[in-house]
Amino acid sequence: MESEGPFWAGTPSLLHTDFPTLTHGLELVAAMIDVMAILVMLVGALRFLAGFVRAETKIDEPARARIINGERIQLGRYILAGLMIFIVSDIIHTALSLDLGDLIFLGVLVGIRFAVSHLLGQEVRAIKEDPEL
Repeated sequence: MESEGPFWAGTPSLLHTDFPTLTHGLELVAAMIDVMAILVMLVGALRFLAGFVRAETKIDEPARARIINGERIQLGRYILAGLMIFIVSDIIHTALSLDLGDLIFLGVLVGIRFAVSHLLGQEVRAIKEDPEL
């Protein structure tokens, strides 16, 4: 007997077989969510760059450090928001595929994003405690 794929490969769901238009629409929604997450992070990066340039015009070193660290906190918030939005998209993709491999991939992604979020959160707290570092 010949196998049709790896054991973790799922079978097409009712959504795929009976509602292909709905599935395609939800995939488009997930893609739009991805774009929104990217835009959130780009806005954060642009705001950080503007604040960094503003800080570099300051002569006073403590003031420069405070401004840059404040901008780092804001950038961290934008990155965290973008990562959370990406997780929504990943959940939609996984729910549509019903594939064990995709579920494992989602678990790994969420784990990585959780670790990044945790480390960013620690950095933000450290900066808040001493903004002149």
